[in-house]
Amino acid sequence: MYPSSLSARITLLALLSASTFYFIYKSRRRRLVSFNPNGDGGGGGGGGDGDALSRRRGKLFFISETGTSRALARRLFSRLASDGLPFDLVDPQRYEPEDLSKESLVLMVASTWEDGKPPENGRFLANWLGESAADFRVGALLLSRCKFAVFGVGSGAYGAHFNAVAKDLSVKMRALGAGEIMPLSLGDVDKGDVDGVFDIWSERLIAVLKGGEDRNVILENGVGIGGDSENGSDGGFESDEDEESGGETVVVDLEDIAGKGPSRKSGAVAQINGKANGTREMVTPVIRTSLEKQGYKIIGSHSGVKICRWTKSQLRGRGGCYKHSFYGIESHSWQWKMDDPLEIVDTAIELHTKMIKQMKGVPGVTQERLSEGLSPRHCALSLVGEPIMYPEINALVDELHRRHISTFLVTNAQFPEKIKMLKPVTQLYVSVDAATKESLKAIDRPLFGDFWERFIDSLRELKDKQQRTVYRLTLVKGWNIEDIDAYSNLFSIGKPDFVEIKGVTYCGSSATSKLTMENVPWHSDVKAFSEALALRSNGEYEVACEHVHSCCILLAKTDRFKVDGQWFTWIDYEKFQELVASGKPFDSRDYMAATPSWAVYGADEGGFDPDQLRYRKERHHKTKR
Repeated sequence: MYPSSLSARITLLALLSASTFYFIYKSRRRRLVSFNPNGDGGGGGGGGDGDALSRRRGKLFFISETGTSRALARRLFSRLASDGLPFDLVDPQRYEPEDLSKESLVLMVASTWEDGKPPENGRFLANWLGESAADFRVGALLLSRCKFAVFGVGSGAYGAHFNAVAKDLSVKMRALGAGEIMPLSLGDVDKGDVDGVFDIWSERLIAVLKGGEDRNVILENGVGIGGDSENGSDGGFESDEDEESGGETVVVDLEDIAGKGPSRKSGAVAQINGKANGTREMVTPVIRTSLEKQGYKIIGSHSGVKICRWTKSQLRGRGGCYKHSFYGIESHSWQWKMDDPLEIVDTAIELHTKMIKQMKGVPGVTQERLSEGLSPRHCALSLVGEPIMYPEINALVDELHRRHISTFLVTNAQFPEKIKMLKPVTQLYVSVDAATKESLKAIDRPLFGDFWERFIDSLRELKDKQQRTVYRLTLVKGWNIEDIDAYSNLFSIGKPDFVEIKGVTYCGSSATSKLTMENVPWHSDVKAFSEALALRSNGEYEVACEHVHSCCILLAKTDRFKVDGQWFTWIDYEKFQELVASGKPFDSRDYMAATPSWAVYGADEGGFDPDQLRYRKERHHKTKR
């Protein structure tokens, strides 16, 4: 049986580990590529149907605040048409960025507005490019069909932000695999030379599109046309050396994990952040600075370890997170990203130990709890990212189990074949962020065109898993909280053992998020949704547990985890390790343990462990007068 005393339980469970994995295998190079005016831009032959024909038409975008870039784009549009080059003039706010992967040729005339930000009509496109370039799941081939060129309209008065938008568009397009057929050209409205620089750029662009001028000549000789750039070059065109010497750092996004590209003069073997053979290091200097500010200790080229606030809270006897209430996990937590499984597990535990030791002397931290925190026994993979993509995920799981560390893996339901190949883990989560194709696209902004098919196939694979499985729902008011029937329909596909339902956490406003506090549900909203969802299941699921502090509810399968009126949502971790080591088949019922009364839904404690001391912060609000 599972230990009944708190001290024995902590000794057995010891630590929840929260892990994150990122992997990038493609390098990014600054390059100019040739464009075949008679071809499809590298995207296949095409069949001559109407859709294929429309894709071969180029797209000419204008990102404009005061109308200057719009006027220039219209001028270029007319010149292209007169030269027999078919283009569509596009306002980006009326364009779906996901369709960029279908384009063969894209031209952009982009202004930079205050603080280096894009004008309103180009904001969504710019954000989408930035997020996609920073997302390790996308890779460097998303826009490999596409060729592009960018002209920037800016003001020298903006200083370091001069033409930041145009530069950023060029960097992000290349990071996603698009080929640059013309070097970036920058016009300065303060010098009054925008029209002249733009006309010269346009002439050479048309020459390249018509196949009449060598793009290498443009690269080598084009520098010197127009005004000075802020990087010290002679003109409006940027060369590769500008990027190497720091041109990119002016506009790099902190979330951009692609790293810097090599110069064309770097030799036959690319050296990227110290790595040969074209591989990239995940943690660039900018990312390292960002992660260290967040409290991470960096490991290797793309790894880090961190302890969360619940670790510190439980070490001080002030309560754990909802995972403790639902499954009996003690939140003495660490987060890490991966290199080699064995190396990272060793290093992460070492760094985790050092950080736990730093809690010594903090009020409320006893020697007993400190000792417990030094022996990790649980690993959550992952709170961020997509760990299931890691090629050595099964080797990682084996290494953790060898050390008697249980495994809680979270996947975003886009890689069904990886779920199928996954070895048994203690508990497997699938993030079910929405219940319909439309709402999933709106909330998650998926990377794949067949995202819904991948999502449904992932749920089907979950049904075949014998160990504990969980649907993980995050409720967002105004987005998905009304889709009760649609969520209920998903239950029959994956047949999960549990359904975690949690209200979204507001993390402040940002340029990439439209969420406000109005979108955050109250605990009463989450309870009402959960009860209605359980009711739709016709008794197959019931509300089993809650954690009021986390605004979280747990549904559980009644025929598996409710025995003689008592819930068994907790885990016998020693039994699980015995079952894994035996190599014999087993299922979720073989390692379940009884849920304590204080964690059961409707208990007065609201999921808070009574053996912990509830700590409430004093909030001093100014009185309005």
